[in-house]
Formats: sequence, C-alpha cells, structure tokens
Amino acid sequence: MEIFSLKNQWINLLFIIIFTLLSISSKPATLALRSNENDMLALLSLKDQLVGDSHGVLTSWNASFHFCQWQGVQCGRRHQRVVSLNMSGLSLAGFISPAIGNLTFLREVDFSYNKLQGSIPREVGHLKRLVYLSLELNHLNGEIPEELSNCSNLQEIAFTANNITGEIPVSLGNMKNHIKLHLAYNLLIGGIPASLGNISTLKVLSLQHNKLKGTIPSSLGKLSNLEHMYIGKNKLSGSVPPVHNFSSLLVLDAAENQLSGNLPPEIGYTFPNLEAIFIGLNQLTGEIPRSISNISSLELFDISLNGFTGSVPENMGNLRNLLVLTISGNYLGSGKPGDLSFLSSLSNCSRLQSLGINYNHLYGVIPDSIANFSIWLEELLMGDNQIIGRIPHGIGNLINLDFMEMKGTFIAGEIPISIGNLQNLEGLYLGFNHLSGKIPSSIGNLSRLSDLDLSNNNFAGAIPLSLKQCTNLQKLDLSTNNINGSIPYQLFGAFERLIYLNLSHNSFTGSLLSDMRNMKNLVEFYVHNNNFHGEIPMTLGESLELTTLFMQKKSFHGTIPQSFASLRSLENIDLSNNNLSGTIPPELQKLPFLVRLNLSFNQLEGEVPKKGVFKNATGFSFFGNKNLCGGIPKIQLPKCFSEKPKEKGKVLSTKTIIVIIISILLGSILVVLLVYHSLRHKARRGTFMPSSLFDNGCLRLSYKELLECTHGFASSNLIGIGSFGSVNKGVLYQHEKLVAVKVLNLRNHGAARSFIAECKALRKIRHRNLLKIITSCSSIDYQGNEFKALVFEFMPNGSYLKYEYYTI
Repeated sequence: MEIFSLKNQWINLLFIIIFTLLSISSKPATLALRSNENDMLALLSLKDQLVGDSHGVLTSWNASFHFCQWQGVQCGRRHQRVVSLNMSGLSLAGFISPAIGNLTFLREVDFSYNKLQGSIPREVGHLKRLVYLSLELNHLNGEIPEELSNCSNLQEIAFTANNITGEIPVSLGNMKNHIKLHLAYNLLIGGIPASLGNISTLKVLSLQHNKLKGTIPSSLGKLSNLEHMYIGKNKLSGSVPPVHNFSSLLVLDAAENQLSGNLPPEIGYTFPNLEAIFIGLNQLTGEIPRSISNISSLELFDISLNGFTGSVPENMGNLRNLLVLTISGNYLGSGKPGDLSFLSSLSNCSRLQSLGINYNHLYGVIPDSIANFSIWLEELLMGDNQIIGRIPHGIGNLINLDFMEMKGTFIAGEIPISIGNLQNLEGLYLGFNHLSGKIPSSIGNLSRLSDLDLSNNNFAGAIPLSLKQCTNLQKLDLSTNNINGSIPYQLFGAFERLIYLNLSHNSFTGSLLSDMRNMKNLVEFYVHNNNFHGEIPMTLGESLELTTLFMQKKSFHGTIPQSFASLRSLENIDLSNNNLSGTIPPELQKLPFLVRLNLSFNQLEGEVPKKGVFKNATGFSFFGNKNLCGGIPKIQLPKCFSEKPKEKGKVLSTKTIIVIIISILLGSILVVLLVYHSLRHKARRGTFMPSSLFDNGCLRLSYKELLECTHGFASSNLIGIGSFGSVNKGVLYQHEKLVAVKVLNLRNHGAARSFIAECKALRKIRHRNLLKIITSCSSIDYQGNEFKALVFEFMPNGSYLKYEYYTI
C-alpha cells in the first residue's frame, strides 16, 4: 500500500509539472493555475480512494486532458473551478476522501447508486456553495456530520438506503433554504427533532424505515409548504397531532408505527389536497371521520390493521378519484344489515383499482351494484366478514379483476357461471364458505389462474375436465368437499407449474393417476381421506421438489415405491392406514431432510432401518405392522432372523423364518435323543457317579439350597461331628424329603481326597445295609471358600457313625 501511495504521489506531481509547463505561456494562465490547482489535487485525492470503476470513467482523469474535461467533472466558465461532480451509478467502491472539502466551488455532488463505504466526511461542511448532495444507495455508515448545517445554501440532502446511524442532528433545523430531506432506509435512532419545524421551505420529509422513537412533534404542523411526509416503518408513538396548516400536503405516510388514539375529526378539512393517506399497522381506534369524503383529490386511503370501529361512511363514493381503498383488519361493522351499504356508493369511483374490506365484522349481502364497479378494478378482498347470500352474477363484469378473495364468510349457493368472464384472474379464493353445487366448467376459461382455493365448502360432482386449460396453476386446493368420481387422466399432466395440490377429505374413487411425470415442481401433495385404491404411482418419484406427502386413510396397496429414494427434499410423509405390504425401502433412511414418517397400520414386514428418520422414535411411527422387526432398541421390536446378517438391508421373509425355526426344533430333539442314548450307554458301563434319583431324575443341589434346607447348618440340626466334617439334618421342601448333609471340613488333611474316594466308591457299590446317597455338591460358599458336601437319605435311628462309614 505504501509503494502504491508513493507511486500515486509521483504521478500527481508529474501532472502538476506538466500542467505548470502548459500554463506558463501567459500571465493569466499562471493566475488560473494558482486558483484551481487545488481542485485538481482534490480530484486526484478522490481518485486515490475510489476503486471498482467498471465503467472506466476514472481512466480519463489523467494528464492527457484538463481536469475540467474529465468525465463526471463540470467546471464554471469564468473561474474554471469544479462546480459539479456526478459519479452516479458507476459501481464505485472505496471511500469519499476528505479532500472533497477543498472543492469549495462545488454546487452539486452526486455519488448515488454506488458501493461506497466509510462515513460521510465532515469536510463536506466546507462546501458553502453546495445546493445538492446525493449519496443514496451506498453502504455508508457512521453519523450525519453536524458540520453539514454549515452548508446554508443546501436545498436537497439524499442519504436514502445506507447504514447511517446515530440521531438526526438538531442543527439541520437551521437550514432555512432546505426543500428536500431524504434520510429513509437507514439505522437512525432517537426522535424526530422539533427543530425541523423551522424549515419553512421544506417540501419533502422522508424518514421512513428507521428506528425513530417518540412522538410526532407538533411543530411539524408549521410546515405549510410540506407536500410529502414519510415517517412510516419506525417506532413512533403517541397520537396523531392536530394540524391546521397542512393545506399543501399531498402524501401522508405514517404506517407501521405505534400510533394510538383517534384520527382528528377535521382531517378532511385540514388536508384538503391530500392524494394518499397510509396509516395502516398502528394502534389507532375510533371511527373513520366522515370528513374524509371531503378530500376530493384522495387517491389512496389505507387504514388497515388498526382498531377502527363503527360503520364505514356511506358517502365514500364522493371520492371520485379513489384508486385504492383498504380498510382491512379492523373491527368495522355492527353485525347488522346495512354494514355493506357503502359498497353501492363506490360505483361512483370510476378509477377504483383495489378494494380491501376483509377481516372486519361487516354483515350483509353483497349488493348487485357490485356489477357497476370500476371496470379497472383489479383487486377485490372481502373475506373473513359476516357476508351472507350469494355471489352476484354481475361479478363477471369486472373483467380486469386479477385477485378475488372471499374466504371465511357465509356465502352460499353456486359459483356463478359468469366467473368465466374474468379471464385476467390470477387468484380466486372462495374457501371456508357454504358454496355448493358443481364446480362450473367455465372456470376453465381462466387461463391465467395461478391460485384456486375452493376448500371447505359443499361442492359435489366431479372435477370439470375443463380445469386442465388452467395450465398456469401453481396452487390448487379442493379439500374438504363432497367431490367424487375419478380424476381425469389428462388433468395432472396439464399442471406442469403446480407446487401445491390438496384433494384431501373428499370422496374421490378409482386409482391415483399413474402418470405424474409433468408435476416436477410439486412441493406439497395431499390426497388423504378419500376412496382411492391401487398402487402409489412410481412416477411420483419424479417430483424432486416434494417436501410433504399425505396419502393416509385410503386403500392403497402394493409396496412403497423405490423411486421415493430420489425425493431428496422430503420432510414429512404419512402413508398410514393403508394396505401397503413388503419391506420398508432402506433408501428412506438416506433422505437428509425427512423428519416425520408415519407408516402405521399397514401390512409391512421385515427389518426397520436404523439411520436417518428411523433413529428418532418420535419422528417415525410404525404401529399396526405386526411383522416388522429390528430397528433401534427404543422402539422395542423383535430381532430379525437374517440369512445374511452382515448384508445391510436384506431381511428374511416370514416363510424363511418358519423353515429355520422348524429346523432348529428338529435339530434340538435329535440332540436330546443322542445325549439320552449316550448317557444310558455310559450308565451301563459305570462311567459316571450314580446319584440317588427322585422319580428317576438326577437331582442337582446348590450351596444356597443346602444352606436353606439346614437353616444355615444350625446346631439344632447337627447329627454329629467326625474326623472329616459334620452332618446336619435338613428338609428338601420342594421334594418333601428328609436328608442328611455331610459337609467336609476341607481344612483337615485328607478331607478333599476322602470326598473323591467316597464318590468313586459310592458309584460302584450297592448294598442294603449301606446308606442311600442322593447327590453331591462341589461349589463355593458365600465367603468364596471351596465347599464340598454329600447328601444322604436321612435314617431316623441312624447315628453319625453310619454317615461317617465311607470316610475311613
């Protein structure tokens, strides 16, 4: 950067030398150099701070031309000083050099529509001759310099659409010649300075879309020359101040604030020349002043989304120049007949283009005089009111209508056939009413229709085939009606632009169309709660933008299409309550955005995948499928028996599992028979220790059982003590048998050898005078010591010596 700056300094010095050599030919030229060489240096300093000159304008700023001939530069004829600098729309980036303050003859500066950064240099305050300053649509930040008020001749400031912060300087109120102040679309805070009321010449005050707070200063009422006041989209509060000198005001925009209170009743007299009023999205209350009808010049009247009550003045038709009337989102109307009587007077508004009365409490019948509305009417919003009766047949006269909304009312009857005359209609919203009959085939004439909502009515019959002519449809909602019959084969193929289709909660029959290849832009698809049957179309997998698919509570059968694996945008699938069979395609676990999958109450079988949506037990529902297995442990399904468990995604069929189970059972029986045969053979040869048998079965006793049957080898059960151990009486309760338990004292020398010898002897010897042995026990006691014992049948008259016999 230092090398670059040094290079520029040398170039600038070279320019000065050349300019000096060219100017020394006469004394007047020398004097001219002294007076304007500062301008050339200032321009070169500006050039040093600017980059991104895609139009190549700054390339002309070189020694080949006098600086007054540089592009964007204009000099005065008399002194050859720079009076205008126009650098608008050149895609310039960088910064505005403070050197601009040295161009003291400047009257106009325009750096608008660029990408400039940094703050507005305070040196701008040196430009006492400045009349016009435009820096709008850049990336400037910082605060508005106080020094700007030194430019006493400044008439227009345009700083719109930057990132300027801080408060509006109070000193701007000292600029008596100011005509236009554009500070909109910035990050300004604080309040509107009351000092602005001192600028008697001000015609345009544009402060909208900032973060201004506080009340509207009453001092602004002194601005008798003000024509445009834009203070909307801030955080201004308080009431609308009464004003008496706004006779010149043409536009009042205070929308999207926090204003409260009532509109001044005299508004129609204090603003006689108003052309536009925007005060929507506030907290205003009270009634619409009847004096509004006196503003004969009014073209736009928007009071939407407030808290206005009462009736709409019936003389609104006096506003003959009205283009837009929007009173939506209030509490207007009494709920009694007559609330809609003002509509008839609007027939006098021959220029009316938009009428919005929706979201109120207006009651009554739409008058037939709606047929006499302006032929230029493009937008008609009447929904969410208490409108009764029918849609007037004369609605077909409004041939330029492109948006018609009557949702959520009590309108009944049929859609008039004349609706087909509205060939410019793009949006038709008649949902949530009591409309009945068939959908008129004349709707097919609406070739520009993009949104059609007839949901939640009582329509019956089939979908008219003529609807396929609405090839621009993007949203079609026919849900919750009584529409029946099958869907015409040609219908879906015509909707290449469709992104939303809802046919749910009807009585459609037949199979869902197999050819859905043209619906590649479909995002949401709802066909649940109908009487469809057949398989899910494979071609649905070509709707690559699909995010939501609801097909539950029908009779779809077959398998889940493998083509669903290509639907990478899917977020929510519901295929529950069908007759789907086969396995769950493992590819579904690879869908990156799938968060909800409902496959409940089908006939699916096989292994449940474990990744993706399947690893979240709350996002995946599988109830009512009896033959599913596997999955994550949390869903508690039985394990799968797979022929090749190491191969992912291959689950054994039910038939294969049954064959395996039978084979295992047969194999187990064979093994038992072989073991039994082997044991009998060994018993004959004397190769194992014969234990006493209970019911011909071998008895196995643990240390715990012997401990319990002798009550912990209690002394009360002691029969006697010998050289190799002690004998205790016990009861095997499970077998109802008295026994004598001989516990060997393994600390005594030869006890272990005696246990082995005794076992060998007892397995070979049989005699009626010998004690009958039941079993032996070789284990570990609760202290971890080795434990060995012999268990005999108890002899009531026997002595310890009899039990000790074989330890000798």
